[in-house]
Amino acid sequence: MPRYARKKSESGISHVMLRGINKQTIFEDDEDRERFLETIERYKAKSKYEIYGYCLMDNHVHLLLKETEEPISTIIKRICSSYVYWYNWKYERCGHLFQERYKSETVEDDGYLLTVLRYIHQNPVKAGLSKNIKEYKWSSYNEYISKPAIVDTGFVQQIFSINWEKVISSFIEHSNEQNEDKCLDYDEKIRLTDNEVRKYFEKLDIENIRELQQLEKSKRNAIIREIKAIEGVTIRQLSRITGVSKSIIDRM
Repeated sequence: MPRYARKKSESGISHVMLRGINKQTIFEDDEDRERFLETIERYKAKSKYEIYGYCLMDNHVHLLLKETEEPISTIIKRICSSYVYWYNWKYERCGHLFQERYKSETVEDDGYLLTVLRYIHQNPVKAGLSKNIKEYKWSSYNEYISKPAIVDTGFVQQIFSINWEKVISSFIEHSNEQNEDKCLDYDEKIRLTDNEVRKYFEKLDIENIRELQQLEKSKRNAIIREIKAIEGVTIRQLSRITGVSKSIIDRM
């Protein structure tokens, strides 16, 4: 599939997502996370970019950046190359760590910037890593409500009001607001294991596949159709488990 040129942001602001290659964990411990944030801060001084938000998950990272002197592609290359060099040294490994082509989307207005920022901060909660966004240590949320470290909070502050102290409650309310925000992310396809699929058969009183194979064909097919409709079950997998050909299952 051909790669298309990234859309140039008129505002200079982009929401960037980096993921470990093959969904690999990129932060094994807190030292790794601290190193990544230090890397962002170090290259911020060199590349002159502004950062409005971040969230470090186990196998991916969300960044909300504004390019100034260097393009986003150069900025991301600097950050990733430096962190991977250190990571490989620490864990005595070699090779790639991040998925080669990062994902990005442009952010062209204040309203969407606040949506993206909320989406980034709520990521750990929606992933079940934290009960609320304040408890999660590895996002930029607490830099907004307490003391900023690497985040340029002033830009977002101006969107709400000139006086940050008067609007911090509004920021907290907006950040915690229930929503169905759909921002940049990787489309994760659910895949069930063979054992998980077999348990679904057991719930339909099929204790072993031989019982299924001995059923009258219409009853057998009805059960397979029901299992086939479950998200995460593939035709190839069903064929392997049941012994029924893929073409037959496909037509069910």
